[in-house]
Amino acid sequence: MQFNLPKNDTWEALTEDVITCRRCPRLVAWREEVARIKRRAYRDWTYWGKPVPGFGDPEAQIMVVGLAPGAHGSNRTGRMFTGDGSGETLYGTLHRTGFANQPTATHRGDGLMLNDIFITAVARCAPPSNRPTSDEIANCRSYLIREMALLHRLQLVVALGQIALNGYLKVLKDQNYDMPSIPFQHGIEIELPDSLPSLLISYHPSRQNTQTGRLTLAMLDSIFERARQRL
Repeated sequence: MQFNLPKNDTWEALTEDVITCRRCPRLVAWREEVARIKRRAYRDWTYWGKPVPGFGDPEAQIMVVGLAPGAHGSNRTGRMFTGDGSGETLYGTLHRTGFANQPTATHRGDGLMLNDIFITAVARCAPPSNRPTSDEIANCRSYLIREMALLHRLQLVVALGQIALNGYLKVLKDQNYDMPSIPFQHGIEIELPDSLPSLLISYHPSRQNTQTGRLTLAMLDSIFERARQRL
C-alpha cells in the first residue's frame, strides 16, 4: 500500500493540521455555533468546537472509519465517538472484544486507551443534520490518507455505515487503485487487491440503528470479534 503524503509526516503534524482546518465555511460556522449555544445538559462544558483528529493506537492493525463528529458528542469532547450514544455502543463493544481498556468514553481525560485499533472518520467537523456534503468529505480526504500512511501495520479497515464506506473507497480510487464495485451490506468482508487492507462492513452504531434493532449489540460484537480473529 503506497499513498502520496507529505515527506516526514508525523502524527503530531497531522493532528495540528486537522484541528486548525477551516476549509469548509458551512461546517466551521455550524460547529462553532453549536459550541457557543450548547445543549442545556452540557451548559457547564467548554465545547471543543473544532475538527476532531483520529484517536487510538498508532501501531494499530485495524482502522475504524465512521461518518463525522456528533454535534454534542465529539464536537463537545474533542475525541472520536466520545460523549454520545454512538460512542457508548462502540466503546462497549471494543471493551468486550479486547480493543479498549474500559467500556465508557466521556471526555479526553477519562483514561480510555485503545489497543491495536485506530478510530477515525471521513469528515472531521460536526455537520448539520449529521450530513456532510460530498465536497466537505473531499476536503477531509487528505487527512484519512495521511492516517493510513502513518498506520504502517494496517491490515483491516472496518467501515461503519454507507457514507463511511463510500468515503473510504473514494480515498482508494483517488490514490489510483482500481476498485471493484462494493455494495453496502452489513457483515460482509472483502479482500481488496494490490496488498490493500481487507475491508469489513458494518452498520453505524447510531441511536437510530440500535434503537430500531437494525443493529444489535450482538451484531456489532460479532464484527469486532471477527476483526480480532484477523489479528
